[in-house]
Amino acid sequence: MRKPIIAGNWKMNNTISQSLKLINEIKSYNLNENVEVVVCVSFTSLYEVKKELKGTNIKLGAQNMHWEDSGAYTGEISPLMLKEIGIDYCIIGHSERRQYFNETDETVNKKIKSALRHGIKPIVCVGETLEDREKAKEKEIVKEQVLKALEGINKKEEIENIVIAYEPIWAIGTGKTASSDDANEMCGFIRNTISKKYGVDISKNIRIQYGGSVKPNNIKELMDKEEIDGALVGGASLNASDFVKLINY
Repeated sequence: MRKPIIAGNWKMNNTISQSLKLINEIKSYNLNENVEVVVCVSFTSLYEVKKELKGTNIKLGAQNMHWEDSGAYTGEISPLMLKEIGIDYCIIGHSERRQYFNETDETVNKKIKSALRHGIKPIVCVGETLEDREKAKEKEIVKEQVLKALEGINKKEEIENIVIAYEPIWAIGTGKTASSDDANEMCGFIRNTISKKYGVDISKNIRIQYGGSVKPNNIKELMDKEEIDGALVGGASLNASDFVKLINY
């Protein structure tokens, strides 16, 4: 049985003091113990938020990382730096990273391998543009992203530590949401792609989230779908009450 995972991506929001205020608000609620909860906060807030999470079941995630352990990469953050803080997850290949910061399938693959090597669980983002969908190329695009992201990763225990987040780019921050049927179909397609590459057993265990304008009024419909194992949440994760409604769907 795959454990649902609800992850909040705070993006470039919240100073340290704002992050602490939000995480303490979230902690004040009774959270569904059958859901794995992750907060992916800005680099500057990671250390302080980690201290606030002590004694809770809430997991901590970063929003990006470099694939090298160290080196002349000004402004980058290495997996060793994240590991020392004690992070559990790292978002890799978010569409905003691909769109604005030249993230490629190749760099996504390098980052996934590095994260796994250091015991950090990757949340790997894939998804098509509106133009891709209008041209009926969405499955072709997503399949290519999945296969290139996982290239050279063959150990069962590594693959099962990866979370895949299907985020149609046209639904991120736009207020538009893929229908629950469309989201379920694509998550099922991703699972089938995994099955063909790694076998049925692995595909049954890997968790696949949906992301894209997930809100309290659509979370239950999405989570009721067979292939959807959780949500990667943007804006709604910045409000404690809304985020908790997603966790306690």
